[in-house]
Amino acid sequence: MLRSSTSRTSLFALTAPLLACSLAACGARDEGGESGSDGGTTTVTIGYDSPLSKDLAAVGLGMRNSAELAVKQANKEKLVPGVTFRLRAKDDQGTPNIGQQNAAAFVSDKSVIGVVGAYNSSVSAAMQSTLHDARMVQISGANTAATLTKGADYTDNPKRQYDNYFRTISTDDVAVPVTAAYLYKDLKIKKIAAVDDKKTYGAQIVDDFTTAYKKLGGKVVLHQSINPDESDYSAVVNTVKSSGARGVFYGGEYPQAAALKKQLVAAGFDGPMGGGDAVKDDQLISLAGAKAADGTCTHSDGAPIDKMTTATSFVSAYQAAGYQQTYGVFGIYTYDATTALIKAVGEAVKANDGKVGDVTQLRPKVVEAMAKVSFDGATGTIGFNEFGDSTNQVISINCVKNGKWENGVKVVTVK
Repeated sequence: MLRSSTSRTSLFALTAPLLACSLAACGARDEGGESGSDGGTTTVTIGYDSPLSKDLAAVGLGMRNSAELAVKQANKEKLVPGVTFRLRAKDDQGTPNIGQQNAAAFVSDKSVIGVVGAYNSSVSAAMQSTLHDARMVQISGANTAATLTKGADYTDNPKRQYDNYFRTISTDDVAVPVTAAYLYKDLKIKKIAAVDDKKTYGAQIVDDFTTAYKKLGGKVVLHQSINPDESDYSAVVNTVKSSGARGVFYGGEYPQAAALKKQLVAAGFDGPMGGGDAVKDDQLISLAGAKAADGTCTHSDGAPIDKMTTATSFVSAYQAAGYQQTYGVFGIYTYDATTALIKAVGEAVKANDGKVGDVTQLRPKVVEAMAKVSFDGATGTIGFNEFGDSTNQVISINCVKNGKWENGVKVVTVK
């Protein structure tokens, strides 16, 4: 994902205005880059947060590139008259306390109008209250934990947690039952072992899977946890082998999923491994090895990108931009999330007599505008329900076959 820091240079021979400009630009590069264009009368900053280094950097960088692309296009098209947007990206390293620190930094920056991110649900959970107290929009194209919008009792008594939080991707309680049905009905797996990484996303997705799988008639014969900071999962592998399970469902992210699948296959376990959208990454195959990765099946939001006519322009523009990294599973949803925030800013500015004014005073107006945002995005029609969740709920099942991802082996519209 992203590399995030370079050294600062002090230039003492410049005039004061030029010095201020130079330092601002240098600071933006330190945080991952700045996006903007000439011609705007007021510059407004969009904060961006995700893992830009360490294990999850690949997915975070693709998301960041996608957010940057949305900003560049908005500036080029003058989507909000009189406003130039720039992106300020911060690296949370997939760690909640760093995400919380980043949220506080965005709030204290009086040019930041809203935040796109995070990638990890646990990181967003750590950021939510800080951004809510500042009345600043937070919108994610990757968070799927239902608790972020509907609370701990999201199945029986859902309640909106933070009215400033939105997302452009389906929640686990919508997507996971599709995976459970695929494993139980299509692959005929009647007994399964569940493994999670103890994180918010991983633990909750296993809970959602267990509920859906049991409802179908399946039996979860084992529930184990791994330490994502370790690489030897032999104890869990041996327990799975002796449990009578015919498959595994993993709640966590692709680096650990790859290691687990590789070790299961090496130990002689030949059952499929199911997982969520955080397992769906090209690097899973390279990390696990093509042969060991076979039989990994995950869900992801929306139809496969190459089958979505709405995604064509995004894919073309991303490729034309020359980014070295792929946009990945969540890039296109982050692109739509960034565009949604920009459109909400546009509505808030319009309602403010066409002026930005004090950005900190404009923030709550953007929150109000975001709830009403609706447009045709790269992933389909973008809109939000009463919880701030996406109203577009199409789920794909993707499986590794012969060392390659076969996307959309099954596509389901959830109603």
